[in-house]
Amino acid sequence: MIVARIRRRAYLSGHMPIRRLSPETVNRIAAGEVVERPASAIKELVENALDAGGSNIEIQADGGGLSRILIADDGKGIPKAELPLAIERHATSKLEPDDAGDVDLLRIHTLGFRGEALPSIGSVARLSITTRSRDEKEAWAIQVEGGDTRALSPAAFPGPHGARVEVRDLFYATPARLKFMKSERAEAMAISEEIKRQAMAHEAVAFTLSLDGKVTLRLPAEHPGDEGRLKRLSALLGRDFEANALLIDQERDGVRLTGYAGLPTYSRGNAAHQFLFVNGRPVKDRLLQGALRGAYADFLARDRHPAAVLFLEIDPLFVDVNVHPAKAEVRFRDPALVRGLIVGALRHALHAAGHRASTTVAADALSGFQAHTGLNTGAAYSPSSPSAQGFSGWTGWSQPAAAAQVLPGLNERSARVEPTWEQPSWPQPAPFASQQTDGQPAPGHFGNPAPVVDPLDYPLGAARGQLHANYIVAQTRDGLVIVDQHAAHERLVYERMKAQMAQGAVTRQALLTPEVVDLDPAEAERVAAKADELAEMGLIVEAFGAGAVLVRETPALLGDTDVQGLIRDIADDLAEHGAALSLKERMAEVCGTMACHGSVRSGRVLSAPEMNALLRQMEATPHSGQCNHGRPTYVELKLHDLEKLFGRR
Repeated sequence: MIVARIRRRAYLSGHMPIRRLSPETVNRIAAGEVVERPASAIKELVENALDAGGSNIEIQADGGGLSRILIADDGKGIPKAELPLAIERHATSKLEPDDAGDVDLLRIHTLGFRGEALPSIGSVARLSITTRSRDEKEAWAIQVEGGDTRALSPAAFPGPHGARVEVRDLFYATPARLKFMKSERAEAMAISEEIKRQAMAHEAVAFTLSLDGKVTLRLPAEHPGDEGRLKRLSALLGRDFEANALLIDQERDGVRLTGYAGLPTYSRGNAAHQFLFVNGRPVKDRLLQGALRGAYADFLARDRHPAAVLFLEIDPLFVDVNVHPAKAEVRFRDPALVRGLIVGALRHALHAAGHRASTTVAADALSGFQAHTGLNTGAAYSPSSPSAQGFSGWTGWSQPAAAAQVLPGLNERSARVEPTWEQPSWPQPAPFASQQTDGQPAPGHFGNPAPVVDPLDYPLGAARGQLHANYIVAQTRDGLVIVDQHAAHERLVYERMKAQMAQGAVTRQALLTPEVVDLDPAEAERVAAKADELAEMGLIVEAFGAGAVLVRETPALLGDTDVQGLIRDIADDLAEHGAALSLKERMAEVCGTMACHGSVRSGRVLSAPEMNALLRQMEATPHSGQCNHGRPTYVELKLHDLEKLFGRR
C-alpha cells in the first residue's frame, strides 16, 4: 500500500524514472500496430510469400484465424543460416544498403520491407516456420512461442522449395487483445476479403483459401495482362462485373493507371467494390473515393457508388509507403497528378462507352416477366388461324359480345409505326424543335443525303410504337429496345448544356452585399488557395482574415443559393478529397434540373420521325445510356431472351 502511494506521488509529481523497455514488450507493442486482427497477420504473411516469388499460395484458417493460420508457398524459401534472423525485429532481406551503408526508404520495390511481421506475430502467438531454400537439400524449422525462440531443427517439407508458416493461438500472450476480436464469422469474412484483394493484384499467382477445413476460394493462375486480370476479377466480383467493365489504360507524366471500371448503370449502394492498388500493393486511400466521385458526378446520384478496380504504377520515389506499420496507407508526392489521372482516365473510358448501358438492366427487366398459360377470365379469346400477312393482318378474333370492339392504345395516333419497307430509302428524321440552335441541326441529326440504311441495323433500331405516352418501343436486328423518352432526352439536353459551359466562362452574378463565411483557419486557407479553380466555375472568393473567406460572386445557374452552406461543403470536400466537388455537383444538379424542365416530358405523344430522331441522337451522344442520376434510359432485350420467355429455347 505504501509502495503504491509512493509510485502514485512520483507519477503525479512527474518524477517517474525513464526505463528501457524489454525486447518482449517492444515486440508486443509493435504487434499491436502490425497484427491488428487475424486478417492483418495473414496479409503480412501472404505479402512475404509474394515477395519470395511464390506462384502458388495456400491459406488455411481455423476459428476465424485465432486458433490456427497456415500460409504455404512455393517461393525461394529461407536459407538455414538466415532463418534465426527472420524472426528478429527489423531484420529483412528486402532492403539493401548502398556502398556507404545507407538504405533508401524512398525506393521500395517489395510489398514488405519493415522486418516486423514475423517477430510481432511470434511475440503474441505460437509461430512455426518450416522452409527449404532453392539452394539447399534439407528443410529446417524454427519455433517462437510468446517471444521465446526455440532452436533450429530438421523438418520434413512437401515441395522442392518454399515456406510454410503456421500460427497457432493468436494473441494468447496478450489475452486483453482477444476481448476486442469480433466473432469467428466476422474474422473469417475479413480474411476472405483480404485474400481477394491480394488475388486481384496478382493474377499470375494461384490462391487457395480454406476456412475451418472447407475450401472457400480456389483461383488458378491467370495469364499476366488485361485478359487474365479481367478473368481474375470476374471470378472474384462476378460475371456481371466482367460484362459491364470498361478497360482503363492511361499514362501521364510517367504515372500509369490500368484496371477496370463499371458502367454508371452498374452501380452499387456502397463503396465496397472500389479497390486501388499502388505498385501491386492494396491500399485504402480517400484520394480514390474522391476521384471516383468526381469522375462519375454526371452519372450517379450521391447515394450510388461505381464499381472499380484500379492499378497505379508509379516510380517508388514519388510515393511514400512507409506511412503506417500496416502499410495500408500511402502518401503521394503529387496527389493532384494522381487524382487528375484517375478522373481523366475514367471520363475517357465513360465517353468511349457511348450510349452503352449495363447488361444487368436487361436481366432485371427479364426477371420481371412472368409466363402465362391463359387468361383466368372464365371466357378466353378463341382466335382463328393467322393470315398470310402475319399477326398484323390477323382479324379473325372471336370474342365475347361484351368485349370492346376496338383495342385501346394501338389505334391511337403515333402509337404504332409500320413503315413500308418497299420505299426507296428510310426518311431521315427531323430533330426536335428544342434541339436546334441558331438554325443548326442538333447533334445526331442526319440532314445530308446518305446511303440507304435499314433502320434495323442502327444500334437502337427503328421505332415501332409508343406505350403509355412515355416508352418508345424499337425493333433491332436481333431484339427490341424500350426507351424512356423523358430520361433519354434529359441526358441529351444535359450533355448539350455541358458543352456550352465548356466553350466559355460560366456566367456569374454579383452579390448585392458580399458575404463573409466564418471557417476554421485551416479550412479558410484551403478554400482561398483554390480561388482560381473556383473562379472558373463562377464562384469568386478571397481570404478575409485568418478564419474567414469573402464571397463576392456566385454562378448564375445556382440562382439564390445558400452561400454559407455552399462554402462549408466546399471546405469539407477540400479537406476530404482535395477538390471542390460540392460546387461542381451543384452546378451539375442545376444543369440536370434545367435539362429536366427542357426535355421531352412524360405523357407527350411523339410522331414516328420524332421517335426515330431521338433514337439517332442517343446513338450519337456519349453517356446517353443513363440519365443524370445513373438510371438506364433504355432496356435492350435480345431475341434469344424473348424466345426463352415463350419456351422456344
